Amino acid sequence: MDENIVKINEFADDMITRCYLETTDVCNLNCVFCPKTTRPKRTMTLEEFDLLTSRLAGRVKFLYFHLMGEPFLHPHLPQFVEMARQKGFIPVITTNGTLLSKREDMLEALPHKLQISLHSHEGNGKEDLEQYIDEVMTFAKEAARRGCIIVLRLWNEGGHNSMNEEIIRLIAKHQPRPWVERNDGWRLAENLYIESDNMFEWPDLQHESYAGEEVFCYALRNQIGVLVDGSVVPCCLDHNGDMDLGNLYTQSLEEILASPRAHAIYQGFTNHTATEPLCQRCAYSAVSKRFRK
Repeated sequence: MDENIVKINEFADDMITRCYLETTDVCNLNCVFCPKTTRPKRTMTLEEFDLLTSRLAGRVKFLYFHLMGEPFLHPHLPQFVEMARQKGFIPVITTNGTLLSKREDMLEALPHKLQISLHSHEGNGKEDLEQYIDEVMTFAKEAARRGCIIVLRLWNEGGHNSMNEEIIRLIAKHQPRPWVERNDGWRLAENLYIESDNMFEWPDLQHESYAGEEVFCYALRNQIGVLVDGSVVPCCLDHNGDMDLGNLYTQSLEEILASPRAHAIYQGFTNHTATEPLCQRCAYSAVSKRFRK
């Protein structure tokens, strides 16, 4: 038997905490902070979702329905959530929140957690903020009442955040204070939270390299991404599929994680170096110190 198949990467037997499964790379917004993608527009079928999740089952704990694209655009999103649960995943969805009022069907198929990026409103220069917050909070409060964890995200500190004070005021109209302060925001009520964080710069091959710095990342240790075309990438920030490790439509996850490229990425971070050009330009591992060991 081939030695490379026998000697599967040391991490291949570990449970991966998070997989970011991109069910569509189509979005209904054009946020200024989003890096976009040059990949062809594509939307996953039920059959494709079934195949990919079958190949991830037993290896992944949390299944995040996001990488690029807006998940609530997908007509089969309720079925995807139910299928994910049946296969043993804990489903999590990240959304810009603009379609919540049009997707009442999702109240019957709620994920474990729903993360709503409120900073997307200012990032698009939208005018009717009050209507947006009204629609978000109507859905969020009902979903929280039904047991779904709702995280209202304001990930724009240091960036497009001039509306944050007004957003907080409008949220308080729906969920009056007092709120419980937390390190990253507030607990508004049971299952309902506001989370704030700094705006970050997406890695891009055109950016300056941080190759000389000591770095660390949990890519391939506790997270992977699967793009809508089946490409497996090391993390949720590889928006263009620059680090394509293999295709889950045609290969097993074990085979993909045992590839020389995947092994080099993993061992590189073990030794506090970034082997990939995109990783060398990632502020998450090199600058913010979030993942540094």
